[in-house]
Amino acid sequence: MTLYAMLILILFSAAAAKEGDYMICVNRSKPSITDEQRLLLALMADYDKATRPVFNASHPVNVYLGITLTQIFDVDERNQVLTTNIWLDQSWKDEKLIWDPADYNNLSVLRIPCNKLWLPDIVLYNSADDYTHGYMQALTMVHSDGTVFWPPIVKLRSTCDIKITYFPFDDQICRMKLGSWAYDGFQVNVHDSEKAIDLDNFVSNGEWLLVDVKVKKNVVYYACCDEPFPDVTFYIHMRRRTLYYTYNVIIPCVMLSILTLMGFWMRPDSGEKVTLGLTVLLAFSVFMLLIAENMPATSNFVPLIGIYLTVIMALTSLSVILAVIVSNINNRGFHQKKLPSCVLTFITLTSKLVCYKLEYIHKVKYEEIKSSSFQVVVKRNKKKYTRAHPSESGCNLIEFESNDQTAYSSRVVEDSNLTHRGTHRTRGVQVSCGSESPRSWEAEEILAKLQILLNREEEKLHELALMKQWQEVAEVVDRLLFWMFVLSTLFCSLSILVFIPMTKSKQAIDIEE
Repeated sequence: MTLYAMLILILFSAAAAKEGDYMICVNRSKPSITDEQRLLLALMADYDKATRPVFNASHPVNVYLGITLTQIFDVDERNQVLTTNIWLDQSWKDEKLIWDPADYNNLSVLRIPCNKLWLPDIVLYNSADDYTHGYMQALTMVHSDGTVFWPPIVKLRSTCDIKITYFPFDDQICRMKLGSWAYDGFQVNVHDSEKAIDLDNFVSNGEWLLVDVKVKKNVVYYACCDEPFPDVTFYIHMRRRTLYYTYNVIIPCVMLSILTLMGFWMRPDSGEKVTLGLTVLLAFSVFMLLIAENMPATSNFVPLIGIYLTVIMALTSLSVILAVIVSNINNRGFHQKKLPSCVLTFITLTSKLVCYKLEYIHKVKYEEIKSSSFQVVVKRNKKKYTRAHPSESGCNLIEFESNDQTAYSSRVVEDSNLTHRGTHRTRGVQVSCGSESPRSWEAEEILAKLQILLNREEEKLHELALMKQWQEVAEVVDRLLFWMFVLSTLFCSLSILVFIPMTKSKQAIDIEE
């Protein structure tokens, strides 16, 4: 029984061996590996990615650099950092990776993972980022003549000297310095490629306008080494778009400046002039803080918009001070202070300059006011005795006209009350009997009271004339200050926001320096 089992096992083993030989013969009738696999195995057989791919050590590896700029991601003015998205195009010739395409069915280009080949250590010299993450692990395109092309996608954060003198009408020129970090120029020599800058895939930025991009090769000798260290520097010229700042900063500032000017049209005795000026000054301070938050903390440059706000704030502060002075001038009339002759001359000339018609100052001076007002009052209010009419009873009737508002004796008969220019006028008849003459003691009393009224009215007219004079002085000064501030604000706004940005020297990329 055991012998029979062993015989069956031997038969099955022989059959399985024949079937295996048959399968091997079948598999050998088809290619075991692809052309790319055969080529890769042949190229990587003795390849060492740690050494430069040249057979003669005295020959350098020529690396050609170029960028495809896709986006200006961000310009950080405060930290002075430019962030861009680019395709870093690198090409060089690897003498170890040369083959005959005819041996591999005309295979002329082979994609090989970049971690299997020697790569130049191209770094961004003025980088503001760390190098822990490295470049994108993209495939390299290897040609049959040994040319290797490697275009990884990179987000570069480079330092940039942000000059904010003409902000928000500024141009910025940022550079990206690329080169080998460890190899000198005798080992790895970098050059700019034939098409070093490609902008076909560029996406425009909402804040910055790309003006120009240029490239230049530099050779630098450092103090550590005698060998040259070449690099390829790309210059990016950008111009800030001003529409956002025009609508959100400049136009509100101009409107606030107009509000400052409107304060000069308010009455000098109005306290709202100072309140309006302080409110506008506070609004300017808020704008100044908003701009300062976006500006780098540097003392090398002062932004143009900052200068404009400072000048307008100074004018607003001066307008508040002048509003207080004008109010003080207006109130001098209440203190019955005489108008100086020099002030009178100045106001007379200034009123013609600002087209203001004087009503009180231009008529009479202080001494003339007193005499003329006195004559007018006496002429209006002197007591008039016309004639005495004898009566049948032997008494005399005396007609008189007076502005006295006091009730007289019972012998005075009121005839009528007439109102003339705000004065209560009394016309009546006085009866004089017996030996009384028209110049009796009652008439003397009436004359004394009339004289008192005349003096009071003269003082009131004098006080009113002084008040009107000082009010006119304040109004003329206010009108003069208004036109001065109009011209000052217009000059500052046009010169700072228009003429200086237009006449500033055009910034160009000087690649010779």
